[in-house]
Amino acid sequence: MASQIAKTTQSLTTASEMRETTKMLMQPNANWEEYLTPAPLSIAIMGELVFISSDVHSDFSINKNPPKNGFQYIKYPDSFRACLMQVCNSGWQAFNEAHKNMDQIRIHTASVPDYMKAAVKILFNATDEVIETLLPNQLNNIRDIADECVKLADGVEKKYSDVISLIQELLEACVNAEHFYGEELENVQRKLEETKLREQTAKELNERSKKAMEAMAKQLEDAQDAYKKSMDDLPSGWEMIGMDFVEGLTSTVTSLLNGVTAIVTAPAKAVSGVVNALSSKSQSPEGENVDDITLMKVFSKSGEILQYAQSIKTYVTDSEIDWKTLYDQQKKCTMTTHAQGQFERISKDLKKLSECTPRREALLLCEKSISICAELATYTPDKDWDKKKTEDMIKKIQELNNEAWGFDCTSKKSSGSPALSPKPPMMSKTESSDSGRKSASQRASENAHFRIEQSREQLKQTRESYDKCVENMEKNQKELTDILCELQNCELKEIDFQTTIKMLVKGLDAMGRVKEQWEKMVRFFQMVSNIVKTSLSKTLHNFVTTADDTKKLSYNGKLFAKDLLYNQAFQASNIASLVHMISGTYTQVSNMYLMDRVSSLGKLMAMDKGNPQFLQERQMLQESCREAQNGILQLVLKNKKEFERKTDDRMAKIEGELKAILPAAPPEETERIKEIVQAGFGEGEGDYY
Repeated sequence: MASQIAKTTQSLTTASEMRETTKMLMQPNANWEEYLTPAPLSIAIMGELVFISSDVHSDFSINKNPPKNGFQYIKYPDSFRACLMQVCNSGWQAFNEAHKNMDQIRIHTASVPDYMKAAVKILFNATDEVIETLLPNQLNNIRDIADECVKLADGVEKKYSDVISLIQELLEACVNAEHFYGEELENVQRKLEETKLREQTAKELNERSKKAMEAMAKQLEDAQDAYKKSMDDLPSGWEMIGMDFVEGLTSTVTSLLNGVTAIVTAPAKAVSGVVNALSSKSQSPEGENVDDITLMKVFSKSGEILQYAQSIKTYVTDSEIDWKTLYDQQKKCTMTTHAQGQFERISKDLKKLSECTPRREALLLCEKSISICAELATYTPDKDWDKKKTEDMIKKIQELNNEAWGFDCTSKKSSGSPALSPKPPMMSKTESSDSGRKSASQRASENAHFRIEQSREQLKQTRESYDKCVENMEKNQKELTDILCELQNCELKEIDFQTTIKMLVKGLDAMGRVKEQWEKMVRFFQMVSNIVKTSLSKTLHNFVTTADDTKKLSYNGKLFAKDLLYNQAFQASNIASLVHMISGTYTQVSNMYLMDRVSSLGKLMAMDKGNPQFLQERQMLQESCREAQNGILQLVLKNKKEFERKTDDRMAKIEGELKAILPAAPPEETERIKEIVQAGFGEGEGDYY
């Protein structure tokens, strides 16, 4: 039964399945269409600015009170009309650059899966010497792509940043020139303050991503050190205990990699809310400041905690404890001694972290586990436990398992780690060839039921999150459409300075929204590059220098290093695949709805303002921008239906293949698992990221 469950789980967690699952889980946070919605409005606003600048009588100088060091972005401060044309020209260049660079990113990221396949083939089949020689080349190919894409995304982000800075400087110049006052002045000053806050928040997000990647590299080193130390301390003949430990440690690595990805994708919504909240600090339900890096480290321990808690529960059968299996006659100690040592190690690691609610929960789990293991260690064959003491211990073990399940669900929700995750190839190979390493069927079956329920709840919450994204986007869509109608109704004679300023403020806001996603793209590729650098430095170095002197397991230090290399390359490939999907969507939308409008804007800028076709061209640009708004909305709704279909298919496949081989669980057991999972994925914990 256990081997059949393992085989089915492996078929559900192939590389292609996990790439699709990663896309699904990250879609609400990596929803590119949400950021494309303001793009047609930006183009329409620039068209109106061209139109406004055609009025000769409205020109004036904004150079009355220039900054001490002169203007940094404005080239023609003596002509407001020329400044408006400079804004339009800069915007036109930004959209052109975005289209060209995103298409290159799409082409680059398409080749990452091939490099990943080559890397896996080398890891699986090559000798140590060949791995040492060839693997760095394949990983370097992925890193080169990431570094090139960082440059491409960075270039576009800078173009949008220049447009925003230009509009910002233009508005500040108008304020200093004292061309308007009162309520309008307050509105502009507030918008300028919000823009500066956006910029500050963007810098904080970049810094946070950098810290997360540095923390990840350190944690990966710690995982390898923990492996070596634990294997040195592991008594011979305890292969099953050793493999439980390795499985827990590799799940920590996987959670870390997913946690970094969550930190990079999650900020998008935080930034969007900055303007309304005017605060970049998130707080937990208790009101304490929550540090994302600390949370990532804490939640990365959930897999280990659950694995060791389940390893203790393995010795419980119905209402009895299997003392014969639990007590090692040769070593004169219980088999849970090693688990106690691991909980003490995790507890020590957690105490080094900053105070927060998840840390307290994890420490409490460790304390309960250490207490249970210590109590079990008092058992000796010549001194049997009475029924009451045994029942109390079984109850404690069951409660520990339930709480570990709940904590793992909270971790999965926060980090975006899939409920079903693949075992690294070397471990999977070792287990399938080692007939002595089989988890108890009861444990495997119970765990499979839990993962099915966890997958269902995770996909359900992802859908709800995506629904909210689309709902918010539709609200924004209405607001943007109203602005387009307002722009189109402006007649030349009605346009005064105040109207022009309002349009500049709206343009500043719209361009800011578009720029946010490019900032995130830069962080995506920086993360891929950093993951590969970590793989090539410490992990590959450990693989090369590890001697096969630890023979306590058929799974040795070199195989562990191989699995770490695989995990890191696999996550880098997943992120590249996600970005490939985003870049494909952008290129499609840009081709269909943006580039024709950008070209039309260029034509409008080049036209003679006295040409009768000028007004006609302006009208056509506004109408086509409104059509683009509707077209993007329809694409979003189409993608939403496709997303729902994929989540339904994924859940049906998991349930269909796993439930077919599982014995039916008692109704009360099913209900218990359901309650634990729903509580773990409940409201409140989502604020942790």
